[in-house]
Amino acid sequence: MITMDDIIREGNPALRAVAKEVSVPLSDEDIKLGEEMMEFLHNSQDPIKAEELGLRGGVGLAAPQLDISKRIIAVHVPSGDLENPEPTLSAVMYNPKILSHSVQDACLGEGEGCLSVDREVPGYVVRHNKITLSYVDAAGVKQKIRLKNYEAIVVQHEIDHLNGVMFYDHINQENPYALKDGVLVIE
Repeated sequence: MITMDDIIREGNPALRAVAKEVSVPLSDEDIKLGEEMMEFLHNSQDPIKAEELGLRGGVGLAAPQLDISKRIIAVHVPSGDLENPEPTLSAVMYNPKILSHSVQDACLGEGEGCLSVDREVPGYVVRHNKITLSYVDAAGVKQKIRLKNYEAIVVQHEIDHLNGVMFYDHINQENPYALKDGVLVIE
């Protein structure tokens, strides 16, 4: 079971390295890793388990955050709708790749956080509002999906980890809350 002790923190050179593609068909080891990453996200979002295990809540996790150089991400975005509790996005993605993106940019009004960063970093993290991406699922099937708004931002954050990029690299250092015209702020 993955815990916070398994997650490496900023300053570790592995977070700045480009992760290696996983081979397809997927190995049992890679499938198990994806399952454990998803289990961590589920546990981190369960208030009782999170407290019991000392987990910080997360909606995404990338293998490099576990000091594993593989292009694997897990995302689990819970629904904010009590009448429809199904998550808006829940997937383990192997070799995810952004195929295209919108001209429209967006950022989260509250900024972003990261399980590998133990501090608040103020500022807008500007990303693409819509993306089309491909990935291989746990069954070894190639998928292609379109995402927008929060879900698109979560996936871009995790794919950045596969490329050695941290969320704060996107923040304007001189003026953290500066935005170009037309950037959508998602509250």
